[in-house]
Amino acid sequence: MIEFAGVTKQYPDGTVAVDNLDLVVPDGTLTVFVGPSGCGKTTSMRMINRMIEPTSGTLTVDGSDISTVDPVKLRLGIGYVIQSAGLMPHQRVIDNVATVPVLKGESRRKARKAALGVLERVGLDPELAQRYPAQLSGGQQQRVGVARALAADPPILLMDEPFSAVDPVVREELQTEILRLQAELHKTIVFVTHDIDEAVKIGDRVAVFGRGGVLEQYDAPERLLSNPANDFVAGFIGADRGYRGLQFRHATGLPMHDLRVVAESGIDGLDLTAGQWALVTKPDGSPYGWIDAAGVELHRSGNSLYDSTTAGGSLFRPDDSLRQALDAALSSPSGLGVAVDTGGEPIGGVLATDVLEALQKQRG
Repeated sequence: MIEFAGVTKQYPDGTVAVDNLDLVVPDGTLTVFVGPSGCGKTTSMRMINRMIEPTSGTLTVDGSDISTVDPVKLRLGIGYVIQSAGLMPHQRVIDNVATVPVLKGESRRKARKAALGVLERVGLDPELAQRYPAQLSGGQQQRVGVARALAADPPILLMDEPFSAVDPVVREELQTEILRLQAELHKTIVFVTHDIDEAVKIGDRVAVFGRGGVLEQYDAPERLLSNPANDFVAGFIGADRGYRGLQFRHATGLPMHDLRVVAESGIDGLDLTAGQWALVTKPDGSPYGWIDAAGVELHRSGNSLYDSTTAGGSLFRPDDSLRQALDAALSSPSGLGVAVDTGGEPIGGVLATDVLEALQKQRG
C-alpha cells in the first residue's frame, strides 16, 4: 500500500506543485493520476520513488516511511515506465530488459534468460531480443519499457504517461495489454496521464488533480463520471461523461436484428430500394462496408468496390459494453451497428434505440 499523508511539494520560488495530498493506493490496484499540465500528478508519482523529495508530509510504502529508505535501494524495488520507453540505445533489447536484475546482483546469463520470458509476457516475439531499440516500432519500444520495469518482479509499478508518444491504434492496444497484465500479475500500479478517457478505461481508481497541485476527487471511474465532486472535475471530464459512463454498462441481452449480408460477387444481383442497405463482407467473412442502391449501380457500371461502398462503423461484440454497442449503431450509415462473433464475422445488427432502452432498464 502507498500512502500520502499531508504531502506538499513547494519549490524555492514559492511554486506549490503538490498541496497537502492525502491519498491511499491499495495493494494490487491500478490507480490513475490525471489532470491538466502542471497540476502535480507527475510530481506526486515521482515522490513515490524519491526522484523528487516532498517539502513536508509523510509518504509510506507498506507502512515504511520512504524518507528512511536508501533511494537507490527503494528504486530497485519499484518498476518505472516513462514516455517514449527511455531505452538505452546502445544496448540490445534483451540487455535493456535485464538491466535491473543485473544491478540487483543476478548473473547476466540468468537475467537474460528470464528477460526472454518477460518479453513474451508483454506480447513480444523473443526474436526481437537481439535488436536495438532503434530497430523497433514505437509500440514495440513501449512494450520493452514495460518488460524492463517488470523484469525484477517489483510489487510496485510507476508509469509516467507511457503511451502518449504512440499513435491512437497502438495506444489502445497497449491499454488493453496493461489491463491483461494487471489481471494476471496484480501489481500496485500508479499510472499518470492527461487523458480522461484513458484514465477511466484502465483505472480501478482515478485521482483528478487540479491547478496548484490540489486533489479534486479520488474515486472509482464509474462514480467519477456519474457524480463529479465539483465544477472543475465536471469540466475536466467534459460534457459527454454520460456517454463515457456507458462503458461500465453491460450489453448482455441486446436484441440482434437481421442484416442483409453479401459478398462482392453478389453485389450486382442486389435489388435495393431507397433507404435500404446491405453489408458487404471480405473473402474471410468479416465486414468490409455498406452499400446502398446508388452504390450497386456504381458497381454495375464498373466502379471499384471502394468507390461503390460506404465505410462501416465500429464493430460490436455481444460481451462488449453499451458504449461500444451505441458507437457501432451511431457510426453505421445504415443505422444498424454490426455485431460480430469471436471470429469477426457478422451475427446481427444493433439499434441505438435498443441500447437506450437497455440503459433505462439497467438504471431501474
